[in-house]
Amino acid sequence: MKGFKEFILRGNVIDLAVAVVIGAAFTAIVTSLVTNIFNPLIGAAFSASSLDDSLIVSIPTLGDGGDAQLLFGAVLGSVIQFVIVAAVVYFCLVLPVNHLLKRTFARQAAEETPTDVPPTDVELLSEIRDLLRAQSAPAAGSGSRAAPLAEGTDRTGANGPLGSR
Repeated sequence: MKGFKEFILRGNVIDLAVAVVIGAAFTAIVTSLVTNIFNPLIGAAFSASSLDDSLIVSIPTLGDGGDAQLLFGAVLGSVIQFVIVAAVVYFCLVLPVNHLLKRTFARQAAEETPTDVPPTDVELLSEIRDLLRAQSAPAAGSGSRAAPLAEGTDRTGANGPLGSR
């Protein structure tokens, strides 16, 4: 019972329940809009009382049952309803959320400083190489000085990767 209680009280479940209820209410509004405004307007263009009564194609049946009817106007009404729902979802939900996320990520990127980024392996190895060179270089006034190796020169020798020291 404890696990069920945690599941029900989890934020995602409550958000989903709210979304379903709001979606059902929104569907009623869109259905009313299409049925009461768009269907009569488009139906008037086709001399019908509503879109459901327009663009009807009758096809004969094989028996005495009369004609079967293809209701293209009703399908067109459903397409209009879908486009309205999609437009409202896009303009009222997707677009504002994307805008908000873009602003949030832009602000976070602006707040990051180069010190927040750790050095790469290559940068660390370059620093170690430079420190080792500085330690192994003889003092400026001493007699012999070894010529520095060019970049990419291999230090392998007979006694291993660093040679004999």
